[in-house]
Amino acid sequence: MSDSVKKLIELFSKFPAVGPRTAGRFVFYLMKLPKEKINELTSAIGELKNKIKFCVLCFNPFEPQDTIENLCPICKNPLRNNQLLCVVEKETDLMSIENTKKYNGLYFVLGGTVATMKKNDIDNLRIQNLLERIKAHGKFTEIIIATNPTPEGKATSVLIERKLKNLTPVIVFKITHLAQGLPVGGELEYADEETLESAFEGRK
Repeated sequence: MSDSVKKLIELFSKFPAVGPRTAGRFVFYLMKLPKEKINELTSAIGELKNKIKFCVLCFNPFEPQDTIENLCPICKNPLRNNQLLCVVEKETDLMSIENTKKYNGLYFVLGGTVATMKKNDIDNLRIQNLLERIKAHGKFTEIIIATNPTPEGKATSVLIERKLKNLTPVIVFKITHLAQGLPVGGELEYADEETLESAFEGRK
């Protein structure tokens, strides 16, 4: 196997849920594509890095209409309920919840989970950013912790709740969690819309 093929397999293997075998299929598929399709792919990847920004409030990626725009469409939408804040692990979880069209509040993307409860894992999360947003906003009446029902997600949920409780009674809000309709060990992005809807309606 050539070095260039090995290098691409190694790079694709770093994608979430992609192992060496699947990465190999990606590489050999790309080898069969005409050059213009490869150029189209590489151009799209370049645009992704050049055009996409992260919202300064929720860290949701979006494509701004001008160079000074810093808020995503959700955060700047005046019709959203600005008293609700849903905390999710990653952007795909936010997308899954939005697809249900049953939640009309705001979001905050943590950027991952606490995998081993080591200091490095905790430092990589945006927990401090979350606390600063809650304090600056001052109007949230409910914080929904919508981490995945995995061991890592549960550990992250416990950590966040402990941090949030340190903000009270100065800032008063209710802390809720999604109902247990979600499969244990599953992820929000793979849950069907009815399951997610039930999980939100039964949160406590």
